[in-house]
Amino acid sequence: MTYSLRIADLPSDERPRERLMNVGPKSLSNAELIAILLGTGQGAGKLSAVGLGQHILQHLGQCDRNPLDVLRTSNPRELMEINGIGPAKATTILAAIELGKRVFQTRALEPPTIDNPGIAANYLSQELMWNEQEYFSVLFLDTKNRAFGFKTLTIGTATETLVSTSELFREIFRQGANRAIVAHNHPSGCVDPSQADLDLTKKLLYAGRELGVPILDHLILGGGNYRSLRESTLLWNEYPQGD
Repeated sequence: MTYSLRIADLPSDERPRERLMNVGPKSLSNAELIAILLGTGQGAGKLSAVGLGQHILQHLGQCDRNPLDVLRTSNPRELMEINGIGPAKATTILAAIELGKRVFQTRALEPPTIDNPGIAANYLSQELMWNEQEYFSVLFLDTKNRAFGFKTLTIGTATETLVSTSELFREIFRQGANRAIVAHNHPSGCVDPSQADLDLTKKLLYAGRELGVPILDHLILGGGNYRSLRESTLLWNEYPQGD
């Protein structure tokens, strides 16, 4: 496909809007989705909207960065540094990104019974999922695993946050929780646990067992994904919680 052509010059079944209508948005490339937001390219004889979309992704993907991660945290000034992007196109792209974040975050509006890690991750996503600093939070549960609130205990840098065992359980007892889920975010979007994450989890599980307040899970969130350490490690076998 030649992206110096205007969208109108492409065969109808290759135009992004028509393809979205016919085969759905999941079948479109990132450049085609951006092209629909842009509407137009750089003018006659230059890049089409799809070509401009590709150009944006290539610009943002410099230095081995994930272009969508960069786009998620971009501001209008940064986008307008790209040739072909003015205020109208920059604000359209950023408005679409913000709307997508809000749609994702609305999953956590109704506090449900927390009976699997995905529900807990959705509940905590608005606070943790997209933050550019590391937050460490605790989700308070009753005896039936119903969430009745959460609190962020510490805020760290872009790469590290710490929480003390005594501070965590003091807050759990103060809130009257019978059990809890702890969670923190990785601003990088990589949800693999660090050794520090695993060591902290061991300390919390040991304390939870001794104090009779089960820690049901430790979640790591970031970049639209999450990881349950209960599901992905053997720590709960080593430190059973009696839950």
